[in-house]
Amino acid sequence: MALILPVKGIHPQIPDDCFVAPNATIVGDVVMGNECSVWFNAVIRGDVNSIRMGNKVNIQDGACIHCTYQKTKTVLGNNVSIGHHAIVHGCTVEDNVLIGMGAIVMDGVKIGSNSIIAAGSVVLENTEVPPGSIFAGVPAKKVKDISQDLLKGEVERIANNYVMYSGWLKE
Repeated sequence: MALILPVKGIHPQIPDDCFVAPNATIVGDVVMGNECSVWFNAVIRGDVNSIRMGNKVNIQDGACIHCTYQKTKTVLGNNVSIGHHAIVHGCTVEDNVLIGMGAIVMDGVKIGSNSIIAAGSVVLENTEVPPGSIFAGVPAKKVKDISQDLLKGEVERIANNYVMYSGWLKE
């Protein structure tokens, strides 16, 4: 059974249509939208500040979502995919974003809609990722604008697939 704990009397809010893996951890001030999924060994820690998630957000295996005490909240829009072992910390991620496997997104970052953060990238504190961008590298920099094919073929496809995958485990 997943570890779901209150912090200072604030309980995570998880709609019934979400999937939470048996060994995922969700604590504190976390509010999830509909059709979200939190996968194996993922941690969403709203213990020191709030975490807000839109609809169809997937937090893949081993990812960590956190925030900073009295400084930064974490806000994830709709159709956001957080790749395996990514760290997303005290930032804002708008709608239709893919954060690749092992990427690190630091405090104060704002990722605009319809963007991709490449696997293994490190998005440094207070970086602004313009909507429709692909950022890659250490530190992450804009490498190009996202094409409509890539937006539909990857960002939207992955968000929709994770709703489907979670359905398999809820059967």
